[in-house]
Amino acid sequence: MGGAEADGARWCCLSQHRKSRFVVGCQVASSEVAAARKVVPQTRRRTAGQRGIRWLSDGHPAYHQTIRKVYRAPVRSGAPGRPRLVRTPGVGLTQVVKRRENRRVVEVKVRHRFGEMPEQPHTVHVERLNGVLRDRLNCLTRKTHAFAKRDATWWALVTLCLFEHNWLKEHVALREEATGLPNGQFYRRRSPAVALGVTDHVWGWEEFLSLKAFQCKKG
Repeated sequence: MGGAEADGARWCCLSQHRKSRFVVGCQVASSEVAAARKVVPQTRRRTAGQRGIRWLSDGHPAYHQTIRKVYRAPVRSGAPGRPRLVRTPGVGLTQVVKRRENRRVVEVKVRHRFGEMPEQPHTVHVERLNGVLRDRLNCLTRKTHAFAKRDATWWALVTLCLFEHNWLKEHVALREEATGLPNGQFYRRRSPAVALGVTDHVWGWEEFLSLKAFQCKKG
């Protein structure tokens, strides 16, 4: 996902947990390749101990190269020297390659690289999120006059929007049937954070801004 600022184009690369829609990692760089090389290690750190990590991406070769390089574990045999590195078990990659003619998508191919094949090998969820971010933030629009003049401004806009997506916005696709809800409701509202199990309710701005960790110290 690209954007604009005073110093030139910026690329934002993010990783998303597909089932919960939770954005796990996000990094910014001057190119898609550089951003991918940052977000893959960040995602691995934040999902340490999780099994069955199956990546879905577009056809850019940077994802294939970076994921194969990052998801490796040392096998120690007791012999002197560096241990041999082997692919982390349970990790897979499937890429969706789009062919365009006159700026229109005319063909979509699924290219399975390694690991277990996912049930739905398409990047529709993250592409939908990219569209939402572009719609909400003018600085993410290509060839725009509403660019961010500083890196800090660009990054603040993107991270605040992602925080709202993860914690403050309920997602219709994530709601679940429940009983005993007030006002005759039949579905429990869930944000990506609720669906992932890191909180038990959808947050509000007042709750977020009143947290002690975010309160300014007097004096």
